[in-house]
Amino acid sequence: MTSPTLAMPRMSNPASILDGATSAIYALMKAAKQTDLADSTLELVHLRVSQINGCSACVDFGVKAAKKAGESDERLHAVAAWRETPYFTDEERAALALAESATRLADRPDAVSDEVWDEAASFFDERQLAALVLHIGTTNLFNRLNATTRQPAGGSWN
Repeated sequence: MTSPTLAMPRMSNPASILDGATSAIYALMKAAKQTDLADSTLELVHLRVSQINGCSACVDFGVKAAKKAGESDERLHAVAAWRETPYFTDEERAALALAESATRLADRPDAVSDEVWDEAASFFDERQLAALVLHIGTTNLFNRLNATTRQPAGGSWN
């Protein structure tokens, strides 16, 4: 079996080309971290959203950032199957469910069901929910920029 050839980037990351775009995106990420929501929860959400979207650069970055936030290999390996593993708290599960629903908007008529929202709202206050939704949306933006332009894993900018 031959190994697949890695695709070359189509262009530099679009945010790095247009003045102010990178700083605007990073400002969104910084804003999402201005609550007492655990960094590890945000990193798990980033990783799961990036897995769903198939963004290799963001998955790679997400694993590294999650490890810096104290995540174990055991938990990182299980993020894709979080429902079937015992490694996550109910609060983290609610955040991951919200992340999946908000990422897969077209999968069902009621993209983020009341059940998913209410479960998240039972663990997080309004500021924390705002941070989660903003973090999920910004991660989706990163994913779409990187996947569309084929940014490789291991790059310096996700």
